[in-house]
Amino acid sequence: MNDSIAIYPGSFDPLTLGHDDIVRRGLRLVERVIIGVAETATQSKSGLFSIEERVALIREVYADEPRVEATSFQGLTVDFARSRGARLMIRGLRAVSDFEYEFQMALMNRSLWPEVEVLFMAPDVRHTFLSSSLVREVARLGGDVTEFVSAIVKERMDERFAESASR
Repeated sequence: MNDSIAIYPGSFDPLTLGHDDIVRRGLRLVERVIIGVAETATQSKSGLFSIEERVALIREVYADEPRVEATSFQGLTVDFARSRGARLMIRGLRAVSDFEYEFQMALMNRSLWPEVEVLFMAPDVRHTFLSSSLVREVARLGGDVTEFVSAIVKERMDERFAESASR
């Protein structure tokens, strides 16, 4: 196992600047961050992008950062971490409301694999309120999400909603 590799699991639909903040700050602590796009959602969500599209989009966002890898995974997050040689899992906490769910998940993951450590990170205050579902909804309703996602992600979202509108 390599202590300098962390996984950052989630749905990332879409990747927000809050996620980006966590990834880039995580790179101050580890040599590599593997963003794992979960193929099985832990919460029911209607997706904007397919799993493959999310992975491709994340790779495009981090094309300038060789220490970030994006891939999808199925099954237990701890199994994914173990398969990638990572004992550190990064999770973002936006608000107190996130804590109970994330705390339960962290304890379950530690029960399943005692060697895993979960690092909770708070995003920059500018991104504390951001969630992928909120960004999706604002964009779907025609709002400007420029300050919430990277230019690449915004461009893909605009394309996706334009496709939907033309149907």
